Amino acid sequence: MPTSHTQNYDSSLDKVLHKRSDLHLLRKLWHISTGSLGLFLFTRSEQDQQFWAFTVLAIALFGFTLDIVRSRFSVLNRLVIQVAGPLMRRSEKEGMSGLPFYALGVSLSLFFYNRDIAILSVMFLVFSDPLSSFFGVLYGKDKILPNKSLQGAVAGFFTCYLITLFYTMNHVTLGNHMLVFAVVAGIIGALSELVSAFNVDDNLTIPVLSGLGMTVLNHFVTVFP
Repeated sequence: MPTSHTQNYDSSLDKVLHKRSDLHLLRKLWHISTGSLGLFLFTRSEQDQQFWAFTVLAIALFGFTLDIVRSRFSVLNRLVIQVAGPLMRRSEKEGMSGLPFYALGVSLSLFFYNRDIAILSVMFLVFSDPLSSFFGVLYGKDKILPNKSLQGAVAGFFTCYLITLFYTMNHVTLGNHMLVFAVVAGIIGALSELVSAFNVDDNLTIPVLSGLGMTVLNHFVTVFP
């Protein structure tokens, strides 16, 4: 049986962790800042897309390995929580964290989609996910799925729509097709975030499903050659 010291220690660690329903601004800022840094390095790098896909995949594999190992060794788990606890949720205490799914989603987008669509799908993950959560936690009164609100979904749509619109404006010739593409891409991005209500990590669903949806969309409303 665990000693009272161990129980008190675990209890103190629990206080550091956040519930999914918390606003958890530090996690959102970390999510946006690390993703933005990654996008900056990728777009400025002379290395090809496959190099970055394999690099991020390696980060994902390291993250999965760390989560599996720490789940079996309490000393390591406590150390990880002491270091990264302010960024973690309570559900991640003894389970998988969001980091490896985040990296896996980015790597799969880089592997399977063309450069522009991969960048857009990662931007959806970097910005739409935390903003949807932010508005959902603060203003999400109308639930449409477990842990998902209409207000959060609308915030996700507008974020993805505006990201797509401004990105395409800087890369392709202006036209009505660009507006259509941006609107549908916004819908695709919002839906890809809602899928996580079915116990699938949105760090994975957002870049993979939105990238797939925009690839199909690009066949019918061609924006990226």
